[in-house]
Amino acid sequence: MTSQQQSSFIESAKRVVAIEQAAIAALGERFDERFVKACELLKNCQGKVVVSGMGKSGHVGNKIAATLASTGTPAFFMHPGEANHGDLGMLGSNDVLLAISNSGETGELLNLLPVVKRLNVPVIAMTNRAD
Repeated sequence: MTSQQQSSFIESAKRVVAIEQAAIAALGERFDERFVKACELLKNCQGKVVVSGMGKSGHVGNKIAATLASTGTPAFFMHPGEANHGDLGMLGSNDVLLAISNSGETGELLNLLPVVKRLNVPVIAMTNRAD
């Protein structure tokens, strides 16, 4: 590999890190009372943290559930496409549902809400939209 190619890789990596730093800084500005409420729900959860999301959000959710479980918080991932076909039975009234959706309008997640509401399970929505 030439010196020029090495420099190109390094410069590309630096640009990516700068972009990610800016994104994290912007995210920090969005924390408000809703974040505090979500933290309180998770802290006071007497059951499991059930994480759900479709597509890339599902992959992120799977990782969140695995990390929570590995650090001592009972948690698992529930695929929203499977939930209405029996998996909702894993959800209990002492649980908290963390629903992840970039748009906030993922049909498979929205379809879960009537049952989740009937079970009186609190929902934390993690989206890319402030509303």
